[in-house]
Amino acid sequence: MIDRRRFVAGSAATFASVAILRGRAAARTPDFTFKWGHATQVNHPLNISAVRVRDAVARASGGRLALEIYGNNVLGGDTAMLAQVRSGSIQLYSGYGGIYANVAPLAGIEAVGFAFHNQAEALRVFDGPLGAAIRADLDSKGGLVTFERAWVNGFRQVTTSTHPIVHVDDMNGLKIRTPPTKIWVDMFKTLGAAPTPINASEMYTALQTHVVDAQENPFAILESYRLFEVQRYLSVTNHMWSNFWVVANAAAYQSLPRDLQRILRDTINAMALVNRRETEISNASLEDKLARRGMIVNTVDTAPFRTKLKDFYASEREQFGSTAWSLLEAGVGALA
Repeated sequence: MIDRRRFVAGSAATFASVAILRGRAAARTPDFTFKWGHATQVNHPLNISAVRVRDAVARASGGRLALEIYGNNVLGGDTAMLAQVRSGSIQLYSGYGGIYANVAPLAGIEAVGFAFHNQAEALRVFDGPLGAAIRADLDSKGGLVTFERAWVNGFRQVTTSTHPIVHVDDMNGLKIRTPPTKIWVDMFKTLGAAPTPINASEMYTALQTHVVDAQENPFAILESYRLFEVQRYLSVTNHMWSNFWVVANAAAYQSLPRDLQRILRDTINAMALVNRRETEISNASLEDKLARRGMIVNTVDTAPFRTKLKDFYASEREQFGSTAWSLLEAGVGALA
C-alpha cells in the first residue's frame, strides 16, 4: 500500500534523481530514443510515473532505449500531440479517451456521463472486454500500439467563476470549457450549458479572460494547472471518469528489437498499477486542499442530471453500437 507520505517522498526522489540519471546516460549513446509527450504538469502523478518509466527502461535496457519526457504541453496541445504520435514525429503519447475519440470513436465511451460509481468499477471495465475493444479500435484506426493497462486521470468535477452548480438548472447557459471532442459537447449541451471546446494548453488563459466561465477536470488537474487562481466554485459532480491510455507509434514500436519491446511494454503496464493508486491518493487529498486555497466546495446531488440525460444516453448507445454499450452496462448497470 502506498500512503500519502510515501507518495510525496517518492515524488521528491523522482526529481532528485534526474541529474544523477543524466550523468549515467552519458556513459552510453542509446540505440533508440523515444519522445513521450503529454499535457500534464511536472507535479502531476502522470508525469511522475512517466519519469519513473524512463528511469526503469534505461536500467533494464542497459541504456539501449532512452525515453525523453515532454510534459506541460511543450510539444503542443493534446490534439497536436495525437497527430504527432500518429505521424511518428513523437513515439509515445498519453491522453484521455475523449482526445482519442477524434480518431477512434469507441475511446470516447469513458466519457458517458455518470456511468461509473467508483474507480474500482471503472478500472474493472477498462481492464476487461470493453478496454480490449477500445485498444483494438485505437490500434486499427490510429496506427498505434496501445498498452494494455490504462493509467488514471480520475473523476471529473465542475468549477466556475460565477456561481456554484447545485441544481441541474444551474448549468443553463453556462459558458464551460470542454476538451475538443464531440461527446463532451453533446453532454453539456443536453444539460443546458454552452460548451466551448478548448485544448488544455489554452484553458487557463480562456478562464482568466472569461472566454469561458467554467471548466471540468479531475482534482489533480485543478491543482497542477493552478485553476484555483481563476475559478472560485468547485462543485463535486463526478460526472465523468477519465483514463490516460499510453500509446506508441506502431512503426516506431515495431522497429525496436523484441527484448526492448518487452521492456517498454512491461514497464509501462507495471507502472500503471502504481499510477492508479497514487492518482487516487492525490485526488482524494485535493478537495480539502483546494478548499484551503479559497475555493468554495459543494457536493452535488446528481440524480436530476442523469434524468436530464435520458436522450443523451439513447443517442450515445446508437453512436457506440449495441455491443460496446452492452459491455459498458455489464460493468456499471443500466443507463437510461
